[in-house]
Parts: sequence; structure tokens; C-alpha cells
Amino acid sequence: MLITTRTALLTGSASGLGKRTAIELAQKGINTVINYRNSEKEASELKTYITENFGVECTVIQGDIASVRDCEKIIHHCIAEHSHIDILINNAGPYVHERKHLIDYDMDEWKYIIDGNLNGVFCLLKYFVPKMREKKWGRIINFGFERADTAPGWIYRSAFAAAKVGLVSLTKTVALEEAKYGITANMVSPGEIIGHWKESNILDAQGKNDENTPVGRPGTGEDIARTISFLCDEKSDFITGSVIPITGGKDVLSKRLGSY
Repeated sequence: MLITTRTALLTGSASGLGKRTAIELAQKGINTVINYRNSEKEASELKTYITENFGVECTVIQGDIASVRDCEKIIHHCIAEHSHIDILINNAGPYVHERKHLIDYDMDEWKYIIDGNLNGVFCLLKYFVPKMREKKWGRIINFGFERADTAPGWIYRSAFAAAKVGLVSLTKTVALEEAKYGITANMVSPGEIIGHWKESNILDAQGKNDENTPVGRPGTGEDIARTISFLCDEKSDFITGSVIPITGGKDVLSKRLGSY
């Protein structure tokens, strides 16, 4: 079990997979910093739930990871409230749901997607990694998508795919550069976990049939959160530079690529 002095910053964690991960870490005695962009009510409710149920510190900070100024605000909040961050979980990342070809993006849209999924991660790493070095310990978890480590094409998702594929290389590079300082860097790549399942537990999904997933049940937020919790464990220091698909065996990207 992780020791109670660890503190985690989770970007984009007021709802969905980020929320379920925050709860998982809090259950293990980890202090949490909940970051949100627009979901103030949900973030406040999550803070109350965590502090009342798990006896750990939990603070909330608004900020858009695509903004350097907001990243700096988040950093200052973390230092003021917790003095350090041991675990950095980069879950936030803007995504354009509209199906758009590359040439239909304008420069502002393109830049926002790249900033939110790649440059914002760099900004947080640039500050927190030296602090992790000082403590000779750190855990960095980035979110990708299925097969991002193979640099696949993804029709209608050019900006998002390009940013996440870049994040794969960044993850592996940080893993190599920081290994001697006791810092690990890994990526989780969730499969098709949708709707209320993002915040659900595995027990909720057991017995629910999903004929399109080889394991036979829907994926849940707990599937992602348990993997992240394992990677953050004190004894998981031999796992670094890894990209871990969590898909239930489903070839999610092929389905998306076939949606012309």
C-alpha cells in the first residue's frame, strides 16, 4: 500500500476516468489535487466525498491545461497547499467530437488540441520533475489511446492523434532520462469505456454482457484506476516507459477507423 505522505495531481479529474482514479488513490491514502476546467460543482462534490470517506487531504483547482498561464496557476496552488507533488496524472486533454478532416481545422483549433494534450503536459513536467528528483521518487502517468505507440493514422482525429502519439515519445523519453532519480513514466490507453461506465466499478460490470468485447463485459473506470494505482505503487519502480492498453481485448481503433 502507498504511504500516506504521497500527493497526486490529477488533471481533468472532476468526472469520468479522472474522478474514478482520484477515488482509487484516495482509498490508498494518497492526498489528491483535483483539477477541472468547467465542472466546478462536480469537483467540489468530489472533494467532499474524498475528505469525508478516506481521511486524506483533497484540494480543488480550476485551470485549463491548454493554457500556460493556467498551468502555472495549478503549479502555484499545488505548492501552496501541499508543498510538493509526488504523482502526476495527465488525464485532461481536449478532443474535437466533430468529424473533421485535417484541412478543415483552423489554426486556433489545431493549437488548442496540441496544447491541451502535449504542451500542457510539458509545462507540468518541467516544474514537477525537478521536485521529484529532489525526493528521489516520482510517478508520472499519461493518458493515450489504443495503439498510440504504433503511430497509427486516425481519420477525423488528426490533431488529437498527433498530440497523443507525440506524448508516447515524451513518456518514453522522460522514463529514460529520469530513471536514475527514482521517477517512472508510463502511459495507459483506455479502450471503449463510455457513459456512466467511466465512473463505475468492476463489480457493476460483472454479469453485464458486452458481445463486442472479448472479455464479455463492459470496461469501467475502475479498470483504468486500478492499473494507475498499481503503477503508482512503491514496488512498481521496475515498470517505466510502458504503454499499457486497457481494452478488454477489443480492437477499438479499427472500429473507429472504419467509421467513414
